[in-house]
Amino acid sequence: MIRRRNRRSRPGLPRLARRLGLALLSVPLLYALAALIGSLVPVNASWREPSGGQTVYLVSNGVHTDLILPAEAQGLDWRPLLPRRDFAGPDRRAQWIAFGMGERRVYLDTPRWRDIRARTLWAASAGGERVMHVEWVGDPQWHARAIRLRPEEYRRLWAGIRASFALGPDGKLRRINHPGYGPDDAFYRGLGRASLLNTCNIWTADRLRLAGVRTSLWSPFSQGLEWRYRRAS
Repeated sequence: MIRRRNRRSRPGLPRLARRLGLALLSVPLLYALAALIGSLVPVNASWREPSGGQTVYLVSNGVHTDLILPAEAQGLDWRPLLPRRDFAGPDRRAQWIAFGMGERRVYLDTPRWRDIRARTLWAASAGGERVMHVEWVGDPQWHARAIRLRPEEYRRLWAGIRASFALGPDGKLRRINHPGYGPDDAFYRGLGRASLLNTCNIWTADRLRLAGVRTSLWSPFSQGLEWRYRRAS
């Protein structure tokens, strides 16, 4: 007598495919949920913006955030570290500098959104070398959020950004041989790796956290940071 197989002993291929599909679908949903929760949970919760001090700016293009600091303030000067000869043709009147972190291939290979490719998205997700993007800025208040800092907070923010750059054997910042997006910007080697768990916006939040500023616990998206700070007037 031939025994029939117990069909319940193992799931069929269609059922496995459905389970795999649901598992894959749950990953971005869980990521978005974690981002929402992390953006609402504060660190340095007792921090309050002072009535006076040094103002810096947080600027966003809807995806990526930069921190904008004065070229020189509080006795700290970026100009010896970022000489204008590193840039193709910066505006001599510009007195502010924007700093951002990103994954190397995302930064260098995608000057426009339409230049994004599958390998670029994979690099941004799986992780790649950190690169620092630096740009001279004339008007830092355009579409920006303003954050007023005490002198000691500004010095910690300055030091946190400075520590994100890789140094060459001569102790100088290591500029990358890349034309940049325009005459006012340049790329430098950074420290560490960027990934979906350590995005450009998390770098921004970490610099503010180290400075002692109230910020979001884990904010991979720019919107998770912007809402915390007042609009620049």
